[in-house]
This record gives sequence, C-alpha cells and structure tokens, in this order.
Amino acid sequence: MSTRKLILRFAKPYPGLIILTMLLGFSGALFNGVGVTLIVPVILRIVGQPVDLTGFPPILKAVMFPFDNLPENYRNLGMAGTIIFIILLKNLSSYFSILTSSVFTRRLNADIREASLELLLDIDIDYYSKTKVGDIINRLGSETARTSSAIGSIINLIILIITILVFVALLLAISWQLTIAATILLGFITLINQYTISRAKQFGQQLSEMSTSYSISVLETLNGIRLVKSTANEDREYQKITKLIRDREKADFQSQVNSQAIGPISEVMGVIALLMIVFLSKAFFANQVSFISTVLLTYLLVLLRLLPLVSQLNSLRSSFANSATSVEIVTEFLSRDRKPFMKNGNVIYTELKKGISFNSLSFAYPSHEKLVLKDVNLFLPRATTLALVGGSGAGKSTLADLLPRFYDPTSGRISIDGTDLRDFDIKSLRTQMGIVSQDTFLFNDSVRNNIAYGRPEATEDEIISAAKRANAYEFIDKLPQGLDSQIGDRGVMLSGGQRQRLAIARALLQNPEILILDEATSALDTVSERLVQAALDDLSRDRTTLVIAHRLSTVQKADQIAVLDQGQVVEVGTHETLLQKGGYYSRLYSMQFAGQTEVSTKTNPSFNRISHELRTRLNSMIGFLGLLVDDLVDNSQEQQELIDQSYNSALRVLNAIDLFSDVVNLKINWQLSSDIDQNQDEHNQYQNFSHISDEFRTCLYPLISSLRLLADKLESEPQKQNLLIAESYQSAIYLLDILKVFENKV
Repeated sequence: MSTRKLILRFAKPYPGLIILTMLLGFSGALFNGVGVTLIVPVILRIVGQPVDLTGFPPILKAVMFPFDNLPENYRNLGMAGTIIFIILLKNLSSYFSILTSSVFTRRLNADIREASLELLLDIDIDYYSKTKVGDIINRLGSETARTSSAIGSIINLIILIITILVFVALLLAISWQLTIAATILLGFITLINQYTISRAKQFGQQLSEMSTSYSISVLETLNGIRLVKSTANEDREYQKITKLIRDREKADFQSQVNSQAIGPISEVMGVIALLMIVFLSKAFFANQVSFISTVLLTYLLVLLRLLPLVSQLNSLRSSFANSATSVEIVTEFLSRDRKPFMKNGNVIYTELKKGISFNSLSFAYPSHEKLVLKDVNLFLPRATTLALVGGSGAGKSTLADLLPRFYDPTSGRISIDGTDLRDFDIKSLRTQMGIVSQDTFLFNDSVRNNIAYGRPEATEDEIISAAKRANAYEFIDKLPQGLDSQIGDRGVMLSGGQRQRLAIARALLQNPEILILDEATSALDTVSERLVQAALDDLSRDRTTLVIAHRLSTVQKADQIAVLDQGQVVEVGTHETLLQKGGYYSRLYSMQFAGQTEVSTKTNPSFNRISHELRTRLNSMIGFLGLLVDDLVDNSQEQQELIDQSYNSALRVLNAIDLFSDVVNLKINWQLSSDIDQNQDEHNQYQNFSHISDEFRTCLYPLISSLRLLADKLESEPQKQNLLIAESYQSAIYLLDILKVFENKV
C-alpha cells in the first residue's frame, strides 16, 4: 500500500467533511483578502485624506464602488462597519474550518487505529513470533497519531494554499509588476527553508526509531520485572532506559530547533522583501504620484498578511516532512502484503462424530526449511484421550498448535470426520476447542469475567458451577469480593495453581467438544498439581482430548500414547503395552523415575523407610492437632504456629505417599516388562499396595485443603475454624489406621 493509497483509503469516507472544510477555508481566505484590501482606503478617508480613484487598479475600484453611492455622512461609518463585518465573517469561517478539520483528523485517527486493531486480530499467530510487542504498541500509539496528524495537515495545507492563491490574485490585481518581484524575493525564502524541511524528515525518522526502542525496552522491562528484581538489575535497566529517554529528548529538541528556525528566517527575509518592494515601487509608479501611497500601502498590507501564510506553509511542509516516516511506517504496517493470513473455509463446524485424523503430516515454520514434524500419522477417536510424550523439541506443542489452525501443515492434512481443517470456518471450529496450557493467560479483570471470557452470556450459577468443578470456588469464595475480585495483570495476585484452575473453569464453562492440554501441570507444586489434575480429569471426561505431558505419571490413563522423537512418531499404544515393548517410552519412563527410587526386587527396605517417614509425620500432625482440639494453646500466635506445623507435616506426608506410589508403580511395571516369571502372590501384594496408596491419598487431599484454609487464614470464624481442626484431627487418625494396615502387609 502506497502513502497516496493510504490517504485516499482513510479520506474517502468523508468527502462532505473535506469539501465543507475547504469551502470554509476558501470563504475565510476571500473575506480576509477583501477586508485587507478595504482597510487602507477606508482609513485614509476616515482621517480626511482624499482618495482619487482615477488610475487605481480595477480591484480597488471594484471594492470602493459600493460606497460611492452612500451619503457623505454615512460613508465612513458604513465602510468601517463593512470592514468589521467582513473580518468577523473571515474569523467565523476560519473558526469553523478549524473545527471541521479537527473533526476530520480525529475521525481519521480513530479509523487508522481501528484498521490497525482489525489487522492485528486477523493476522496469523506467526506474525507475533517475529514482531516485538513494544514495536506494535508504538505503531498503534505515537506512529498512528503522527500519521493521522500528517494526513490532516494535508487538508490544512490545501486550505492554506487556497488562501495564498487568493492573496496572490489580489496582489496581481493591484500590481502585477510588484507581484513578480515579490514572488522572486519570496522564492528565496522557500529555497532557504527547504534545507530545514529536508532536515525535518531526517529528525522525524530518528524520532520514530527512538520511540520504538523506548517502547520495546519499557515493555520488556515491565514484563520481566521479576527477573530484573531477582538479579538486582534495577540500576542497569534504569540507566539503559534513561539513556533512551535522554537521547530521544535531545533529538526532539534538535527537531524543534530546526522547525522553529523557519519563522524567524521567514520574518527576516520577509522584511527584506518588503523594503525591496518599496524601493521597486518608486521605479514602477514614478509617474503616478497621486495615488502611489494608497496603492503601495494597500499592496504592502496585503503582502504583510501573506508573509505569515508563507511562513505557515513552510512550517506545515516541515511538519509533514517530520511525520513522513510515521506515514511510511503505518502504511507498511497496514499493508496486508507479505503478512501471514489464514485462509478461511466455508464449512461451518457442527460436531465431531468419528474422530480426528493426522494424515502424513509434515510441518516447517514459515521462513524455515527444517521440518519440525515429519510424516505424522495418528487417529484420535471421538471421546478418547491421545497423549503426546517425548523429549524437548520432539514436536509435541507444534502438533497441538496445528489442531486449532494456529499454523497450517507444510504437507499432509488434519481432518475431522474426513473434512480437511482448512475447509472449516475458523471461528466455528475454534469455538468448539478448549486450550489449557502451562502459560495460562488471565486478563487484568475480575474473576467472573475471566471465567466467562469464552461465554460472556453465562449466568452466575453456571460460572459458580464451573468454578466448583475446577476446584477453584473454594479459594474464590475467600477472596475479598468473591467473583468480582480483581486479579491483577496476568492474574499476578493469584498463585500458579489458582490461575490454572481459573483457566480450567473457563474451559469448563465454554464446554468445548475438543480439548487441548499443553503441560498444564508441569510448573506447579505437588498440592496444586493434584488439585489441578483432578479438575483436568473432570474436564477431560467424555471429551476428545489431546494431552501434552512432561510428567509421564499424568498420562498413564490415556486411551493411547504417541511417543514423538525429532518430529516423528516412534511408538503408539497404551501405557502398559508401551512399557511391555521395552522401547523408547519404557526408557523414558525409567529415566524419569530413576532419581526417585531404584527398580529392584528387594523393595521391602524402601517400603519400611517410607512407612517410618509416614508414621513420624502423622504422629507429629496428630500431636499438634490434639493440642488444638483440646484447646491447650495459650494465644492465637501459638495456635497459628501449630496449624502451620500441621500443614507442613501434611505436605511431607503427601510427598512420602507420592514416593511410595512411584515405587509401587515402578515395581508393577518392571514385572510387566520383565521376561522373568513373577510370583503371583507378590504381584497381588503390589496391587494391594497400589490400592492402599490411592485410599491414603483420597483421605489426605481434604485434610490438606482444610489445613491450607487455616494456614492461609482464609477462614475467620472461630466456630468454623474449630470444626476444620476437629475434622483434620479425625482424618489424621484414620490415616494412621490405614498405615497400620499397610505395615501388616509389608
């Protein structure tokens, strides 16, 4: 898109406004010229100086003619009143011309911003991976404002040129000889100012580059403020951004020095031109002494009114040159050429009946030759779960990004019930997909609006139901304003687990048919992971789900697991069948759990150590809770300390039971994948251990939740606090009974 096309594109909707602005500008210029032409003869008549119109230029005769028929007593008053009325009309025309021009500029600015926003929402996600957000913000902000101002200046420039032409016509009508001389003299002013105008363009380009650098640096610093503070780099970032501010202000000052020089230069050169014209007038009108003073004064007065307009014209040219870089930047930004746009299909997605097929799928990122995915063939049946596992860089997330059409495959295709994804209407397809990723995004808004983002029309009951199913309502209800609580930028006021549960609640409320889970629990602590995983299990139930997981323990229940390595599918099967194969998945599984325990036939010592750890922590917790139940604490501070110690003991119990589960699972899997004949009784024993650990965990989760409420002081009523303490105490005793059952079987 050329600059001319950009101007025509945004000016085209407002022909009436543009024509009205120009008509008002022309009227103001005409009234201005007539009023100025009248001033000298009127003043001379008012002061009693006779004015002989014989030999006067026709323009002056025409202006004075209407007053010749007035009575002598009223002539001067009529002429003075006419001048005032004409100047009043001139100022009204100029006033409304400025207003209409301002309206046009403001609408232009809004239109450019709206067009920019529409482009950013339509463009493919690949654009954002290559463009800095600070650069985009700068273009939407200062560059757009400067561009709309520059385009608006064109209207003002046209009005100014019309005004200058009116004055030039008057000067020619008064004396064409003096006008030719004045044009030559004023031409020198334009030539001298041309140097400053060319420099203005250079300064404009420099300012645009500095504004972009400043926006990028500030945005990156604010986004990475935790890293900045954790590495104690506040001073370094301050110095870097301060230098950008100082350099920009220096360049802005130099630009101002350059532009402000236009006025003084024009004024000095204008005075010189006036003096030269006075001398020339003596030569041109040497034989017309009778009216030379009137003609010369009128000519000089009109010229004096013209000189500021010439100076203003040069200033506008300088301003436009200064903004020319911004116009070019915005023109390039709004151009759809060489930008990635997803081709939209015309098939409206309704429902998934059979499944999703990945057929001979290969993919390389735009402008890259290396294939990230190579000949992938998978089938995900309806209402089942497909888990993608593999090392870092295997292509798991890339494959997941292709499903909602963030990218299109380089070759091959993804089809739903036999229909290529590219044939579907993108919006109808994506509204039926829910994505929960590791990097959860939340708006700086209320909890309610974040949950209902996918379904703004949802009722409060539906929102609360989704929050409860996501294990989020418990902490939401404790927030100061509940669902209406503000959560800060990107949900900074919430913990990682709480943010994830809000994202799950959002997906539950949206009720998508196809679900994509991209390592949704990989960055969470143990307790948060268990709560989030429980919510994910509920979310995935009866849905067609694609799961990407780093922790293999989270995908064991998947209907099928696809193992990716360097962009290729190397194994497909269930957890048990893949372990029995003893291939890539089995090695990956063993490596992941190798650091926690050793797969060995002699596991009873490990179980004994875990049992001892569990008993120690449970006894401590029961002791702490017993003191609280019997009300043997002296003050609230001691009570809080006992609650905190109980909560920490519960977390250690959970860690121990997780380790116990891993040992049991590894032993069972080792038996399944081993060629050695195993004792059936021993196998049954480990199965019983697995059931015990599940029962232990089922009882432990509510206990931890209750203690967490007390530890975080989220329950303020003493009666409810005592009830939670009593329930926790009974749960701890029950856990001790379960432990005894386990110890009897070891």
